[in-house]
Amino acid sequence: MATSQGGNSYRNARTSLKPHVKSKPSQQRRNSTGSVNGKEHAAAVPGRVRVAVRLRPRNAEESVADADFADCVELQPELKRLKLRKNNWDADTYEFDEVLTEFSSQKRVYEVVARPVVESVLDGYNGTIMAYGQTGTGKTYTLGRLGEEDNAARGIMVRAMEDILADVSLDTDSVSVSYLQLYMETIQDLLDPANDNITIVEDPKTGDVSLPGASLVDIRDKQSFVELLRLGEAHRFAANTKLNTESSRSHAILMVHVKRSVKGRDAALSSENGNHSHVVKSIKPPLVRKGKLVVVDLAGSERIDKSGSEGHTLEEAKSINLSLSALGKCINALAENSAHVPFRDSKLTRLLRDSFGGTARTSLVITIGPSPRHRGETASTIMFGQRAMKVENMVKLKEEFDYKSLSRRLDIELDKLIVEHERQQKTFEDEIERLATEAQHRISEAERNYVDSLEKERSKYQKDYMESIKKLEEQFVMNQRKNEESHMKSSGEIPRVSAEELADLKKMLQKETHLRKAAEGEVNNLKNQVAELKKSEASGKSEILKLHNMLEDKEGQKEKLEGEIAILQSQLLQLNLQADETRRQLDRDGLEKEMGGLNSLTSQVKHQQQASGNGEKPSIAKLFEQVGLQKILSLLEAEDADVRIHAVKVVANLAAEETNQGKIVEAGGLTSLLNLLKSSHDETIHRVAAGAIANLAMNETNQELIMAQGGISLLSMTAANAEDPQTLRMVAGAIANLCGNDKLQTKLRSEGGIKALLGMVRCRHPDVHAQVARGIANFAKCESRASSQGTKSGRSFLIEDGALPWIVQNANNEAASVRRHIELALCHLAQHEINARDMISGGALWELVRISRDCSREDIKTLAHRTLVSSPTFQAEMRRLRVNY
Repeated sequence: MATSQGGNSYRNARTSLKPHVKSKPSQQRRNSTGSVNGKEHAAAVPGRVRVAVRLRPRNAEESVADADFADCVELQPELKRLKLRKNNWDADTYEFDEVLTEFSSQKRVYEVVARPVVESVLDGYNGTIMAYGQTGTGKTYTLGRLGEEDNAARGIMVRAMEDILADVSLDTDSVSVSYLQLYMETIQDLLDPANDNITIVEDPKTGDVSLPGASLVDIRDKQSFVELLRLGEAHRFAANTKLNTESSRSHAILMVHVKRSVKGRDAALSSENGNHSHVVKSIKPPLVRKGKLVVVDLAGSERIDKSGSEGHTLEEAKSINLSLSALGKCINALAENSAHVPFRDSKLTRLLRDSFGGTARTSLVITIGPSPRHRGETASTIMFGQRAMKVENMVKLKEEFDYKSLSRRLDIELDKLIVEHERQQKTFEDEIERLATEAQHRISEAERNYVDSLEKERSKYQKDYMESIKKLEEQFVMNQRKNEESHMKSSGEIPRVSAEELADLKKMLQKETHLRKAAEGEVNNLKNQVAELKKSEASGKSEILKLHNMLEDKEGQKEKLEGEIAILQSQLLQLNLQADETRRQLDRDGLEKEMGGLNSLTSQVKHQQQASGNGEKPSIAKLFEQVGLQKILSLLEAEDADVRIHAVKVVANLAAEETNQGKIVEAGGLTSLLNLLKSSHDETIHRVAAGAIANLAMNETNQELIMAQGGISLLSMTAANAEDPQTLRMVAGAIANLCGNDKLQTKLRSEGGIKALLGMVRCRHPDVHAQVARGIANFAKCESRASSQGTKSGRSFLIEDGALPWIVQNANNEAASVRRHIELALCHLAQHEINARDMISGGALWELVRISRDCSREDIKTLAHRTLVSSPTFQAEMRRLRVNY
């Protein structure tokens, strides 16, 4: 039996650990011996494995089966004790580091179990968080819950990553994860399903275990991490057993690697004085801390006679129990300080070698259930935790010099120097080129000036030469005329002009005349074109002026309308204020009594729920005696919508408890809820009422009452008029529950239940599709059972109502909840030979072949294979298509 002194020693060890490491880091490193790769081994500090126990509340099945029996455990969280009852008068008492009741929140579990380990990982230590317990006691809920629908339900994995990302600086630090599963003694990568046989590598010197073949993904934000967890969960093996509908069939292992730079150790690269050689000589390699967080979600231990496992599921259970047995042997050997610890008996124990008896800080949460029928498994789990508390680890700080980082920094500095040298070289070359260009420009300018002056001199001399020639010609002409005049005077003859010369002169005159007329015509054409252009310009200006005037008119009208709108808005605001005041007055005068009564009822119900949350268990008879069920149901018919909404919410909360459902139906609550669907037009009332009906429809007797009162028609009408995905989800859930009743198949189909389900797929919300798929799977299962018993013949109602195309289309849906139900529906439809032809023509055969080969659920995979092999029609079609099967 554990003692509380052990818990105190663990806390004292952890408290003394941090100051010891941080106060004298330089002294530790001076005394340690550096290895080849630059690692520095700090002194190890003892740290006991810390164990917390968490109790799961009773589920619906236990509430019925164990209603007359007390819980097998009694928790004393303030004393950190647990009592395991042997009988009504005797019990064994055990002490743990933490005792978490069924009312402990996920945040509380994280704070006491995981946060100390996460803080150690951020400080440079290895850490392990592990959940152990019987199947169905909440291990995966505690560790791996994503909290997408309810943020407060986030599990340890998500909360740990939130703290890590909040504490690290992604500029200097790095966070990366691997997500694996150990299934049937093979390690498989949940982030890369094709990588399904990863080997374990052990360092021969240190004994450290690594998985070099696993995917390692860098994490930058929480959303990307959640997406990786969702991807991994989709690839994890699960099966439906008597103890758990989603029983994990593999051990899930999340590894988070955190690499952090130690501030104050880095020598900054600087070139302020230009003395680069001095800077390089003074550089020291930066110090980094590498912490690894391992979160282990163990598959639940189970007894075969209770879980009902058979076939492949039985083989999985054997493998799980063998690996857990090997882990228990190692814990026993460590607790007893045995010389030999059989770590190599299982891959699970090899992976957890550092977590138990190694250098990691380990925190274990054991999960138990309250049912007295499973007292033996609960006792075994408690003893496992007691032995684990005796295991001592030697926690070591993981520090090393980051020579790679130093090399990168030196490369960067070298690149900077090279770039600076190249820049200076380019500046020098540019200056040389500028001087050369300037000299060339000056030479070109001198040459141009020389040519210009030479041209001016040549022009001057040319001009003088031409003037001299002209003067000589004029003088020659004048002299010739004088000679001719003197000759004519002396001879007395008058010169004559020849006829040829006159003809030439006439031709020249006519040519000049034609040219002049052509030039005048050309001038007139140009004048005409100019006149036309001026007219067009004047017309365009007038059009622009008209448009401008129209725009001004429109602006004036717009301003006038805006003014009128402002006036109307102010008047509307006043009217609204007056209407609100009037409505408040009416509410105070007319509805004060009725709302007061409802608030009183609601407060009483909440008081009872709080009392139940604090550990008390008031009977439903006492609750109804204080509140009055008839009063609550009478408010469902109130005239005020708010009153009806509050009342239907109270009824829905009561209907969520199975023990209340019979009294609600007896008091006429079911009839009132159906009347609300018929008479109310408020979608909130429809959503809450449909949810309450869905809860009541989980009982077979209530299902027949719902059908007898026309419930399926009202639900179909509500589904046809609803747009809110949550309303459609509630309605689809209610119809899906009714689809699971063998007696109601024909009536449900005749009143439009199947068509109502198919009509709701117009909403693309995955939760709505999941409920539709569940209803179709339930209906197909009942049909298959009726066909095998000989009570039904002919084609499936689902095929006749046109459901097969949607089923085939969503057989490989990305959402696992939709895909699982559709795969089951296909298998059940295929078991009736008369449906085979329709399924072949509708493309369902290919989906059945895919399911029989690739389905992650082994039971569905086996069912599809058996159906294909036993059907002559499917076999003939596959032979025709030459499908090797």
